[in-house]
Amino acid sequence: MSHVFWFTGLSGAGKSTVAEGVKRRLEQDGVKVLILDGDAIRKERHPHLDFSPESIRKNNAAIAGLCRERSRDHDVIFVAIISPYRDSRAAARNMLSPNFYEVYFCAGLDTVSERDVKGLYAKAKAGEIKGLIGYSPDSVYEPPQDPDCVVDSSAQAPEASIEQFYQFVRSKLKLS
Repeated sequence: MSHVFWFTGLSGAGKSTVAEGVKRRLEQDGVKVLILDGDAIRKERHPHLDFSPESIRKNNAAIAGLCRERSRDHDVIFVAIISPYRDSRAAARNMLSPNFYEVYFCAGLDTVSERDVKGLYAKAKAGEIKGLIGYSPDSVYEPPQDPDCVVDSSAQAPEASIEQFYQFVRSKLKLS
């Protein structure tokens, strides 16, 4: 059974960057890693879902199911999605425990707006995107109350975030 590291954080918080960096390092250690990236999953498997709370919850539940399906083929699964709702994350934990870890990518709105890798915050500010999670008043992000790991990507360079999370994963896999 895989160890599932369920990322949560605003768009631009560094989830995909850290997932890719840690995947490369773990593969050098002989660990089989799968990344389930939120953007790719939506595009490939759930293009019919919008960004309403109901659709976000359905998408998160489907990704948890995908983790269960793929768990025998990988040692580690990184789920790099925004996952804005506590209840969805709790449901994923219930489905995937005992090897489930909630990883909070802590980066404030100022930081992710400044990075704006995908241009989403600029579009939201211009009124071109409605309901941007954590930015729009009607689309809240609920930070975790007790995550298993916090990656403060606003306070450290990507390399430091990658190293921190790599060490956390290694500790959970009990690698020396």
